[in-house]
Order: sequence, then C-alpha cells, then structure tokens
Amino acid sequence: MRSIFVGIEYAGKTTLIDLLQAYYYKRGRQTHNDDHFTIPDATLSPESRAAYIHYPNDVKERMQRMQLHYHIDIIKNYPHPLIGGWHIEEAIYTAMYGHDPDHSYYPNYHYAFQRHYEVQVLEARLPDVVLFHLTADDETIRERMQTAPHEYQIIKSQDIPELKQRFEAELDQSLLKKGGRLVTLDTTGKTPEESLDELLLKSEPLVTDGEMAMRAVAIPEGDLEIRYENGVRKMISG
Repeated sequence: MRSIFVGIEYAGKTTLIDLLQAYYYKRGRQTHNDDHFTIPDATLSPESRAAYIHYPNDVKERMQRMQLHYHIDIIKNYPHPLIGGWHIEEAIYTAMYGHDPDHSYYPNYHYAFQRHYEVQVLEARLPDVVLFHLTADDETIRERMQTAPHEYQIIKSQDIPELKQRFEAELDQSLLKKGGRLVTLDTTGKTPEESLDELLLKSEPLVTDGEMAMRAVAIPEGDLEIRYENGVRKMISG
C-alpha cells in the first residue's frame, strides 16, 4: 500500500506512520518513510533545522517545490512508501502563515501545481495509493499541543478550526479523493493502536490482493525467524 498522510498538526500522522512501519517490518516488508515537508524538516540534524527556519523565503520555496516534485517518483517506485504531508500540507500552511514574519513558512507557494502532482501519480495507474486524512476534535488537538509540544510547532491554537476547514476544502479538490482513494480517520478518544486497526480496516477495498494475503498471515509474538520446510514458508517465534 502506498500511503499518503495529511491532516492538521497533532492529528496523529507521525504516530500512525511509525505504527504502520512497524506493522510492515513485522511482516518482513520494508517501507520508505518521507516526512520531509514541514518546515523545518524533522529528518534534518538539529543544527540544520535551526538554520533552515532562517533561510530566505525564495530559497525555502524552491527547496520545498523540489521536495514535493521529487516524491512523486518515491510514490511510484516503492511498494510501501509512507508520505507525511506532501503538497496538501504545503498549500495550507503557506497560505495560513506564509506572510507572518515570525513564522517559519514562506509566501508565494506555486499553488497551480497541486493537481499536477496528483495527475503524475494517477497516470502511473498504481493500484494501491491511499490518501489518509487524519483529524481530531479541537480540544484534542489543543490538549496534545500542551502535553507533547513539538519543537518547531507550526499551528496556533486559535487557528485550529480554520485550519481544519482548509484541510477539508483542499482534500475535497484532490483528484485522489475524486478517484475514491481517500480514507478519513478521526483519532479523537482512540489509542494509536485503535487508529491503526481502523486504518487497516478502511483501506481494505483499496489495496492489492497481495497485501490482503500478507495481512491475513498470523504473526507469532516475539522475534521471528523465517524458515522454509518442504517449500512452505514459516515464521517461527524466536
């Protein structure tokens, strides 16, 4: 399954990406995780993150545009990419905060490319692209902001209702939604494990037969050893 996660900050995207990665690893499948789209990129070194927020706006815009376009090929070429944010997040946060001189985002995002990114994915005729929209009620988002604040927080508490509306509006225009590839997950009042179960259930109609077969295999607890006995693949608990 090729998974693209979008939604307001603190909705649970990173948590579910991590859980889905562990789910695939347990079954012997590798993932390609790319959560590079927030400013500053969470995968950079602490020194680079601190420097990036002070880059000139035109440099940020160009770097982000290249990132967004580059990940079209990641979605196409890897069987289990886990993409966090991508172009939808970029459009919303630049529109909301790009003109705030105290914010890390930049103005003048090239919005005209939004559908262009999606068209390139759809033209590849991939059978298992799923766009996951994660959301939660306003109070849950505020509570998570207080109990586990991000080092470089993007959103502001007073903007939560408007940001959620912007995500809804942007997703409504997505060609992936119009193609029936959208799954909405509300994480309010749920454990991460419960949200993962919901993700797997709701995505069943959108995945390949091979993925469905993988999901149906019983996985023993503990460390696993793969063996073949008389041509039969077995997973043995270590």
